[in-house]
Amino acid sequence: MRKSIATIGMSLAAAAASISIPAFAASSAFASPTPVIQGPVVPQRAVPAQTAAARERREPHPEIRKAITALERAKSDMQRASHDFGGHRVAAIAACDRAIEQLRLALQYDKR
Repeated sequence: MRKSIATIGMSLAAAAASISIPAFAASSAFASPTPVIQGPVVPQRAVPAQTAAARERREPHPEIRKAITALERAKSDMQRASHDFGGHRVAAIAACDRAIEQLRLALQYDKR
């Protein structure tokens, strides 16, 4: 039983038509007549470019300022404490004072 080339070609064409190939389905030549409905279109917000003025308004050294605040709180807590932290309270308060002073000087130096 020999099939003719035309019969084989028609069989292949029918088989190819029944197979969905994503690359062909996406092209306009093979697109379905009904449009594909997608979800709602969400507009993208544009991110403004940072200008030099915007960068200058931002806090230049927030971690240093947080450290100063934390040291001031620790110093205050030690000054109000009812015990002397094993004899280390006076030295710790002095160390906090020196650290706060150095951090403030560092911030002043950065502004020059």
